[in-house]
Amino acid sequence: MADHYETLGVSKDASQEDIKKAYRKLARRLHPDVNPAPEAAEEFKSVTHAYDVLSDPEQRRRYDMGGDESPFGGAGFGGFGDIFETFFGASGGGRGGRPRSRRERGQDALVRVTLELGDVVFGTHRDIEVDTAVVCETCQGSCCQPGTSPATCDICGGTGHVQRQVRSLLGNMVTSQPCGACQGYGTVIPHPCATCGGQGRVRSRRTVSLDIPAGVETGLRLQLPGSGEVGPAGGPNGDLYVEVTVAPHRVFSRDGDDLLATLEVSMTDAILGTTTTIAGLDGEVEVEVRPGIQSGEVLTIKERGITGLRTSRRGDLRVGVQVVTPTKVDHRTRQLLEELARRTKAPAPRLAEFHQGLFSKLRDRFRG
Repeated sequence: MADHYETLGVSKDASQEDIKKAYRKLARRLHPDVNPAPEAAEEFKSVTHAYDVLSDPEQRRRYDMGGDESPFGGAGFGGFGDIFETFFGASGGGRGGRPRSRRERGQDALVRVTLELGDVVFGTHRDIEVDTAVVCETCQGSCCQPGTSPATCDICGGTGHVQRQVRSLLGNMVTSQPCGACQGYGTVIPHPCATCGGQGRVRSRRTVSLDIPAGVETGLRLQLPGSGEVGPAGGPNGDLYVEVTVAPHRVFSRDGDDLLATLEVSMTDAILGTTTTIAGLDGEVEVEVRPGIQSGEVLTIKERGITGLRTSRRGDLRVGVQVVTPTKVDHRTRQLLEELARRTKAPAPRLAEFHQGLFSKLRDRFRG
């Protein structure tokens, strides 16, 4: 059995780069497309098999320990994978397989944007800064220095695959695997672009314009097809996802498409009734407080809430009333209140149904 190191003409402590150079040098001389001699073809198979073993760190380790030559062709049971590739055309496998394309789809990107509650009433527009991959302006995605182009791999002849003969239970079989010299692309880049390092893309910050529809909620993701990062070698862009967070508002909260708020009403206004104007998220709103209103009652102002995400209809503005009782009164006011109590003959205080505070009471009424 031939020694793989001797076959390639390298020492046993040769580096991976030395092994690769030795293989390329021999393959240029022995490849069937260059040298049609029958003995050259056999030698090329031996050289290729030696390179397959020594270029893989794990196979090389097993070979150095004396365990490479199994009856299934290659280290361990690797030969079965080659047999399957030959018969079933697995990726990177059978004869006639096409070389890999350097152009691949870019990855999707995710950015987060925080909105004010007022932004979601009718929707809003945002220009978002995205740090992502874009096409290299120097090489325009070709991966090559301007004025140069990819060269056909002289090891595989541009097929992206090399063939080798292995022994198996079925006898000697010819299998095909990705070319180690060009990584299966069929071409090599002799002069990589200095700007992108031969990747065809660079990192950059760009601005994406986004129309955010009305009715979005925290956690919602908006998809912008083709606005993600560009792929290797100028491949198609991935998608951009924008995750929305709606910041809490100090006055209004949200229940679906409805807006909720609490209106503090003085004791006299609750008794006599009044009309007041409040500042809504989209302008002023007139609210009528009827005489005798009680704490916890809800006033509904139609279609002053949030425009629905999938409909043009607006929700309502629901205002819970909280009657505010004065904590300090002067002597004259106290006399008037005592007179009022005598005239109205108000009932004595009594126990009522349990509620966990006014806020819970208002929430229950809002949702009722």
